[in-house]
Amino acid sequence: MKFNYSKENLKPPQAKLQRFLEIIPGACSWGVLLGLIFLSIFFPFSAAILIVAFYLSWIMRVLYSTFFLVLSYFQMGIESKTDWMRRIQGIDDLHGYLKKISLKKFGYHWHQGISHKIHLRQLDKLLADKTPAPKSKEIYHLVIFPVIREGRDILEPAIEAISRQNFHLKQMVIVFALEERAQPVIQNAVFELEKKYKDIFFDCITVVHPAVVPGEARVKGANATCAARQAAAFFQSRQISFENVIISCFDADTVVSPNYFSCLTYHFMVCPDRQRASFQPIPVYHNNIWQVPGFARVVETGSSFYQLIEATNPEKLVTFSSHSMSFKALVDVDYWPVDMISDDSAIFWKAYIHYDGQYQVIPMYVTLSMDVASADNWWQTAQSVYKQKQRWAWGVENFPIVMRAFLKSKKIPLYERLRLGFKLFEGHLSWATSGFILSVIGWMPIIFAQREFAASVVFYNVSDIRNTIFALGFVAIVITIFLSLSLLPKTKIRYRWLLKILHAIEWLMVPLILVVFSALPALHAQTRLMLGKYLEFWVTDKKRTPL
Repeated sequence: MKFNYSKENLKPPQAKLQRFLEIIPGACSWGVLLGLIFLSIFFPFSAAILIVAFYLSWIMRVLYSTFFLVLSYFQMGIESKTDWMRRIQGIDDLHGYLKKISLKKFGYHWHQGISHKIHLRQLDKLLADKTPAPKSKEIYHLVIFPVIREGRDILEPAIEAISRQNFHLKQMVIVFALEERAQPVIQNAVFELEKKYKDIFFDCITVVHPAVVPGEARVKGANATCAARQAAAFFQSRQISFENVIISCFDADTVVSPNYFSCLTYHFMVCPDRQRASFQPIPVYHNNIWQVPGFARVVETGSSFYQLIEATNPEKLVTFSSHSMSFKALVDVDYWPVDMISDDSAIFWKAYIHYDGQYQVIPMYVTLSMDVASADNWWQTAQSVYKQKQRWAWGVENFPIVMRAFLKSKKIPLYERLRLGFKLFEGHLSWATSGFILSVIGWMPIIFAQREFAASVVFYNVSDIRNTIFALGFVAIVITIFLSLSLLPKTKIRYRWLLKILHAIEWLMVPLILVVFSALPALHAQTRLMLGKYLEFWVTDKKRTPL
């Protein structure tokens, strides 16, 4: 479906619809919060009933999420020692490979057996599709790093990690998408890195994005699009088909694990509809995790866990942060939006709409590591984390555009439009309200209880129900703590066992974090969108110090 994925240059009827849809998320979030506060003061009995219902819904969601978090964690452990290159080489001769491995047992541990069965199931789907996968030697990786403020201390570890990949480096092209307005010291660092790594990969090039381009906003998507267009010309000049190119758009601090690109290549090869797919790894924020305040560690670990949970349901998965996709799909949809902040999620919705719903996100149980937002002191770090979460929450800008597309579409099934539209809306509504209800508003009916309510059965049971639900929630937090400790990177810091104990204790800040670094920035973002005060792109502060 031909659709302009933007809020700009709309005809008057569409502009009015866009503006109306922009108001809905913020208005509903404020309506829920103010409505519960009003009921708690003047009709505490009714408020208590609603809040108990919310508690029950919340604890069911927590238990559901915890179950799938554990499931996803074990899935990541199962695939952690997979020899992806061996599998890639086998797919190159698929029929002979299937005969060879169908009856052969791999490994001595149960997790290797499970991985092998999953592998066989994927190969059967590929064989049934009757569309041969491209040969591994024909697949090229394009990696784009948008750069504006990131120095060599941030950028070089990312490139160094790629140079240590368990994949053919001469099939990889690195592109530094450098903003023209970057400081000279940043520009010099990029050109030095280009020169250093140019001969290691198929090529390493720098594309300078002009400071002012008509129709563009100062957003990462505009910079990445400029670089991707240059890369398209690069591949065309060498007669390399876009269908055999996988593009990864990474934040400058993204450090991939050694098997990332072999894992990505495998998933691209076994996916029958690979030209209409994105590939989402699990982001972890480990680069500087021992150098930031405790609240920042908990916030970003929670972000990683959210992605682990989402990975268990590919039908609802949306691309987030650093990810990969078919380069042909990117070219077909005319690249990233050049006037939106939330480019990572926007590119999924743009592709989904362009292909009339025939687009998917494939989860990959492989990690890539990024920086926790950090600054010079505790207070500045808190501000940086808040601004980063507000920028993530600004993904709500997709809601009005997606809804306009869904209203216009006749090819995307109605059920899918309703399902995804509700998920998008409910996700942002829950993001902006749940923390406030759990931490503040949930106590208000008892505080403002009238005499007749205070003498009722409900009054005496609300506290018991809440305490029981919170006790179940505490069990979920304990499980989360154990998983977070197992995921933490090893460090050479003395008494690291003491740091892990401290990190476990830091999880007691969750109620405060839910409000300050989750609900509040989400509500702030929705309010700005509701009032038409559009957010400007803000580059996350990233700071590392030697350990």
